[in-house]
Amino acid sequence: MKFYSPIILPLWAWIFSLVLPETLSQSSLKTFNADLQFDNYTLILKGQRVFLHSGEFHTFRLPVPSLWPDILDKMKAAGFNAISVYVHMGLVNPSPGVMDFDGFRSLSALYEAARLAGLWIVLRPGPYINGETTAGGLPHWVTSQVKSELRTTAADWNAAWTPYIQAIIAQTNQSQISNGGPVIAIQIDNEYDQEEGGPYFAEIEALYRDASHGINVPLTHNDPGMLDGFINGTGAVDLYGMDAYPQGLDPSNLSIWNPIEMGYHTYHEEANPSQPWYSPEFQSGAFDGWGPDSTGYEDWRAVTDADFESVFYLHTWASNAKLVNYYMLFGGTSWGALPYPYVYTSYDYGAAITEARMLTEKYTELKLQGMFLRSSPEFYKTDWIGTTSSNLTEGAIVPSIPSSSPAFVTFLKNLDVGAGFWIVRQNDSTSLALSSFKLNITTAANQRLTIPLVASSINLDGRESKVITTDYAFGLKSRTLYSTASIFFSGSIEGTDTLFLYGDTDQEHEVALNITGNATFPIQTHAQIQVSSNVLPSATIITVKSGFKGFVPLYESDTQLILFADRDTVSTFWAPTVASEHSSDPFANYWSIGTNETVLVGGPYLVRSAMVSGTELALRGDLNATNGLQGTSLTLIAPSSVQSLTWNGERVSLETNSRSKIRTGKISSTQVFIQVPDLEEIEWKFNNSLPEIQADFDDSDWVVANHTTTNIPFPMYYGDGRILYGCDYGFCENVVLWRGHFNATGSENSVNLSINGGAAFAASVWLNDQFLNTSFGNSTNNANVIEETDEKFDLPSSALLIGQDNVITIVQDNMGINEAKPINDDAKSPRGVRGFQINTGNFTEWKVQGKLGGYTNYTDKVRGVLNEGGLFGERQGWHLPGFDTSSWISRNLSAGLPSSEAGIGFFIAKFNLSMPQGYDIPMSFTFLEPLGQPYRVYMFVNGWMMGKRVANLGPQWKFPVHEGILNYHGENTIAIALWSMTPDITVAPQLRIAVDGIFKGGVNVTVNNPS
Repeated sequence: MKFYSPIILPLWAWIFSLVLPETLSQSSLKTFNADLQFDNYTLILKGQRVFLHSGEFHTFRLPVPSLWPDILDKMKAAGFNAISVYVHMGLVNPSPGVMDFDGFRSLSALYEAARLAGLWIVLRPGPYINGETTAGGLPHWVTSQVKSELRTTAADWNAAWTPYIQAIIAQTNQSQISNGGPVIAIQIDNEYDQEEGGPYFAEIEALYRDASHGINVPLTHNDPGMLDGFINGTGAVDLYGMDAYPQGLDPSNLSIWNPIEMGYHTYHEEANPSQPWYSPEFQSGAFDGWGPDSTGYEDWRAVTDADFESVFYLHTWASNAKLVNYYMLFGGTSWGALPYPYVYTSYDYGAAITEARMLTEKYTELKLQGMFLRSSPEFYKTDWIGTTSSNLTEGAIVPSIPSSSPAFVTFLKNLDVGAGFWIVRQNDSTSLALSSFKLNITTAANQRLTIPLVASSINLDGRESKVITTDYAFGLKSRTLYSTASIFFSGSIEGTDTLFLYGDTDQEHEVALNITGNATFPIQTHAQIQVSSNVLPSATIITVKSGFKGFVPLYESDTQLILFADRDTVSTFWAPTVASEHSSDPFANYWSIGTNETVLVGGPYLVRSAMVSGTELALRGDLNATNGLQGTSLTLIAPSSVQSLTWNGERVSLETNSRSKIRTGKISSTQVFIQVPDLEEIEWKFNNSLPEIQADFDDSDWVVANHTTTNIPFPMYYGDGRILYGCDYGFCENVVLWRGHFNATGSENSVNLSINGGAAFAASVWLNDQFLNTSFGNSTNNANVIEETDEKFDLPSSALLIGQDNVITIVQDNMGINEAKPINDDAKSPRGVRGFQINTGNFTEWKVQGKLGGYTNYTDKVRGVLNEGGLFGERQGWHLPGFDTSSWISRNLSAGLPSSEAGIGFFIAKFNLSMPQGYDIPMSFTFLEPLGQPYRVYMFVNGWMMGKRVANLGPQWKFPVHEGILNYHGENTIAIALWSMTPDITVAPQLRIAVDGIFKGGVNVTVNNPS
């Protein structure tokens, strides 16, 4: 069967808008290959203008590749057409000469998943990426083996990054758009100053632009503000972009809503007017820091909520931006040693899709915006005409209630076809007051109107924006004269020009258009719908009065279908793309390029895809069964040739009307009951994980820490010339242990130690087997930061072994390496012991041990270099599934360590899950006891370190763990390394498994948890 294209321009107008010599200034058109160009308006892909509507997704923060399609489906379903992706050099290039693109590090798997989803990729491989990740994404070996300043033209830094970028090129070449792949741009490094980094950028760009490498997509950069960086001069990129975080990243007072930045458009016109206006990172949340008073991601989600998206994102459109990427759309998890010191395990970011992969109200607003953008190709080529504050002559705000809050309008116009887009907001963008007004407009026919003509006013609630349209095309032949109602969808379904409008229930909405065709269902008679056919000579005005709820076809004929719903109802609708059956086109799933076919589906929690085979429409998606599921009502708007429907392969009965394209049905469901084990009731096994403090411990195979020089540019504070920085010995991440040997004379009574572990770190110290104290770092909401300590530890005479070898043991938690901001070599953090001195005498030898094999010979190639640290249990493989604990003692995790001692123990438990097939059931491991207990937990689930719990600081108490890490249909192993940092104080973790949601549907998930 064949649907008809929903391209909404008449054929002559569509061709006119794309014939480059006629409509584009040749000086502004830049061609990279036959499939990729841009001018001062937009990207032009495969000959068509594209508004790049993108969301940030870091695949390394979701280390289950079979779940990547879940995120991509959700992005595509919300109308996005692109993703922006950081590549983490530290994971891909874990040691010199090693490039690892297997498993969750794979680029080829990502490229194929994105292509199948119909999403373009802007690749951001650094080398430096920032991203609140350890060393800003640089490999830990670089931070100690490169002597020169990082991110410069220094030869040793060049030698470090060149093989990595060559590997990125090799992985990406065949996945560019010119070769049938999704990659359309590559970013150079990240947020850098051109004066400092220009020559360095030029070196990276030269490698990409080497003709033998075949890279033919634009090279981009993300300027961290209106700084004119890398537009011209040394290191200039092809496409400039500017990041924007208008609500800031400071959590000190989230009750303050910052006003919008008024200068975006002016800045673009002055800085790079020959390029399209691009925001590589526009705020969609924020990262969160350690501490009991930390903001928390739900608060960040609230301060960047749907109202924020409405005001700030539409304001970005109003500046005429046509490439926008929201950071983050899905944040994920900074598992293992991924975080830099100022953030904890969760990287939820307050994003529209939660860390547990669940949809939020923010997602709904993005879907409404995304569907409008997808439906509105005339919006892709607009000129900025003016605003309320710039002597706009084509229109103006007319307050209808003098006492209401004043409004502000920006007018964008497609000069080729006359379509107008009037973006309105509160004049004070922070206002919570109601704004009630009319709008003077000038139509394409130069007709001046004050709209609405029948309704009393246009209303804006506090912190709300809208796009008022004039001369808006929908379908093949129809246009509105104006609409104060918002547009969810416009297009053509089986040759019928279709327009789906919506608006808030407490507001009036109005559309004026020419009604055509033979009515199968005339304009609906409804108490809250008014039809006026005599106000304008050539248009019918349909007014929806305040108070309307639900879904209604306003008008249906053999040529037009006009729909309206209130906001809550339209939020349940989806418009999945339908690829041509059996298409071999690699771009078959790309909207407007490979397909222009769609259907409208209302009711489900998520519609992932639609496929037509003969007369059958097969939908795939999810139903929300979290609070029970008795069946889901479904509304379908599809061609009449669709005679049958399946949902996830199950037949759905449809009620049809031969005169209408609107059909209804119900997806049947059965109730499911989900049971998870009570972790307090299952058997736990325990073993001591700190034999290093025992007199008979043999550290002969540990690394001797005897370096006297280092490339780390932070000097030792005191000692005897030996340098005790873990990275110098291959041990950068997670727990590192130090053993300092000395011969005691009896006069030793104290040792001074300066320990550097990064913000919120901790280090516990023993003399032989006697605990001395714990040195606590700090970070409270990224304030009161203590990343290193310098303390005196008293040595009890009773613990000294006179005339024998004595050992000072330091267990140190490294919290990650600092980012290279504001100073590049901040990423060479001196993690380790920066000073050591006994009150008398000297240490004879220092030994160091971290992760088994260090970063050069680590053993777990599946989970990678950042998964584990140097605890004895980790070095023995206790954290991995399959380890035999039958000889261990039984002891509940909630009982803590024996005798309430300070130390480290491993608690291991096994449990089975038997989840129903065909369900996505997000789960979390939660700690129920209040914050304040002095312990740290390293939580391994089937060998993956999915959580670091710092119980004395917090805030994180809930750790989502996805299927694929968890085996939903078999045995699972949880291993808890419990570090009790203060003796004789209750340490009693109360760990449970929580079910966060139940969704019938999901994607097929593969488990890869080697023992």
